[in-house]
Amino acid sequence: MAEISAAQVKELRDMTGSGIMDCKRALQESEGDIEKAVAWLREKGIAKAEKKSARVAAEGAVIAKIADDKKSGALVEINIETDFAANTDKFKAFADAVATHILAKKPANVEELMAQTLYNDESKTVELFQKEAIADIGENTSIRRFVVYEVEGNGAVASYIHMGGKIGVFVEFGTEDDSIITDSKFADFAKDIAMQVAAANPKWLTREDVPEADLEKEKEIIINKNLNEGKPEKIIKERILPGNIEKFYKENCLMEQEFVKDDSKSIATYTKEFGNNVTIRRFTRFEMGEGIAKKEENFAEEVMKQIK
Repeated sequence: MAEISAAQVKELRDMTGSGIMDCKRALQESEGDIEKAVAWLREKGIAKAEKKSARVAAEGAVIAKIADDKKSGALVEINIETDFAANTDKFKAFADAVATHILAKKPANVEELMAQTLYNDESKTVELFQKEAIADIGENTSIRRFVVYEVEGNGAVASYIHMGGKIGVFVEFGTEDDSIITDSKFADFAKDIAMQVAAANPKWLTREDVPEADLEKEKEIIINKNLNEGKPEKIIKERILPGNIEKFYKENCLMEQEFVKDDSKSIATYTKEFGNNVTIRRFTRFEMGEGIAKKEENFAEEVMKQIK
């Protein structure tokens, strides 16, 4: 393989606007021939992909991939520019391949993911695979975030994907006996809990998980609001504050939330009624495009409407 100099890489980068590592690889593949390297980049669509990568990608999908034994799984958000492109077979295939890769190689973060060689093709990195997808689909595509669950001991991972990927949820359950994992009743229970997370958007599992800083901030808001309404401080702290804090827990802690399918019971009660010594260990909820500048939609409200 020809030895590539920094000057050659710079020249090719100036000509095409492609990334340094892409330029170096193109030159290696082309034995140092600049013209052939330019052609290689164009054939791979990388030069075009570099230009598209600056565009805002706020559509896309949240994808769940769970191992057959339900002991591990990956929840991934992948963004693209338009909802139209998100519904194409090319984007879906790319997203599925990325989720499969993450489940197989379990990277620690997006940076590590992009540097890994693809799970089924060691000739390219995930970063190159993404650039090829951008060129092929014709829109900027971004692997935004992911979480990998690995169950320790008895238990299982379950998922729920709403509206074709607008919201994705992972829940890890603990079980006393893993034989229950294949039971259809457990599958229904697990789906109910995951749907609850999608619809009610809890921030924490239990009230013990609420950070002290968040709790103090909530108390301050409640006190100041009632002081501004002219209520006596003594009444606020002794009577109003405790009730409002209980409401805060009920709205934001999964185990204390009203079950969306039956508001006569909490999730803690529903879990206890299911029995089998099943526990809810943790959950993750991704809402596609949250935090990215785009048209605002209340997906949680839509979930609630559909499952009630």
